[in-house]
Amino acid sequence: MKEDIEKSLDVLYAGGIFLYPTDTVWGLGCDATNEVAVKKIYAAKQRNEQVPLLVLVNSIAMLERYVEEVPQVAYDIIELSEKPITIVFEKGKNLAKNCLNSDGSIGIRVTNEQFTNQLITRFKRPIISTSANIHGQPTPSIFNEISIEIKSAVDYIVKYRQNDVSPTQASSIIKIKNNSEITIIRK
Repeated sequence: MKEDIEKSLDVLYAGGIFLYPTDTVWGLGCDATNEVAVKKIYAAKQRNEQVPLLVLVNSIAMLERYVEEVPQVAYDIIELSEKPITIVFEKGKNLAKNCLNSDGSIGIRVTNEQFTNQLITRFKRPIISTSANIHGQPTPSIFNEISIEIKSAVDYIVKYRQNDVSPTQASSIIKIKNNSEITIIRK
């Protein structure tokens, strides 16, 4: 895993994109503060830039640096959730503008997964996390289901967990308004 983290860091610092295991499904990632890198993600996925991306952070402290206001209920949900949960906050900040929704909102997940947590800790910035598939095609649940097209579009493919065939699924997604109103987007 150490070599994968070093090579992923090289890609992140160079503004590239990489393929990596997350706390949910395999993902395409890049520096979430770099607009040019984010454009590469959209190109690899053949996805319209109007469809927002989500961001991974490694702690509540990092979350607070990239969201204008974190409603109190969000802290409880993050702490108590037994499975990965992405929260859409009303206003993101300090992120690439092309990873935000048109209304300025942003989906962020605090990761507890070993690889992503260590990578983000070393990088000291959030990373993009979007499923490793062409937009509109099925989300691959294991590494061997990822298309050659996606694999050839990245600058680096993480080796860690490539042989893991445990079933995976995307995170739950909820939207929390600053007034603490919650909307479930995906269970």
